[in-house]
Amino acid sequence: MQSVDPTLVAYAEAEIIPRYLGFDKAHHPDHVRTVIRESLRLASRCPDADPDLVYAVAAYHDTGLVAGRERHHLVSGQIVSADATLRRWFDKRQIDLIREAVEDHRASSDHEPRSIYGKIVAEADRIIDPQTTLRRTVQYGLEHFPELDAEEQYARFRRHLQAKYAEGGYLKLWIPFSSNAVRLQELRLLLADEPRLRATFAALCLEEHRNGE
Repeated sequence: MQSVDPTLVAYAEAEIIPRYLGFDKAHHPDHVRTVIRESLRLASRCPDADPDLVYAVAAYHDTGLVAGRERHHLVSGQIVSADATLRRWFDKRQIDLIREAVEDHRASSDHEPRSIYGKIVAEADRIIDPQTTLRRTVQYGLEHFPELDAEEQYARFRRHLQAKYAEGGYLKLWIPFSSNAVRLQELRLLLADEPRLRATFAALCLEEHRNGE
């Protein structure tokens, strides 16, 4: 795997990644570290990708959640542009690339990412491991919609998964050699199996409630 400037890593670990502690469980520091790791893994097969740029895009990609989910990708770009410390490692053109990439990473984006960096982080952020995807969806619903009863939580859970991951859903994959295509098919099979999906939801909710005690 490509190496990243250790001073950039130290800055992100001290000043950027801790911000994720203030977000919902599905976007805690373990999430951003997973996206960083997967981004660098994908970048290792892209000869023209600069690992420092890849790292920065992944580290900043969800920082805009501080202003809510709806515009978080755009706010993340604003945070990148406003962070003068990035000038220690990047020139203006590179900072613009980082900003564009975090703006383009959102799964529901209506346009293709403008650079390889946007495509890499968008793909890494998908992390289509069926169990992880389902758990994060449950966590988001419980944290953001606590007023919903169990049946309403399940309906929200299933509606979101169908809209994003089912055939014709808004999720787009940009890196053909990633492992997401195979995992997406596994997830689609699960979404088509209503009894199994409902049982999985119930088990995950129970685990979340136990962990919150």
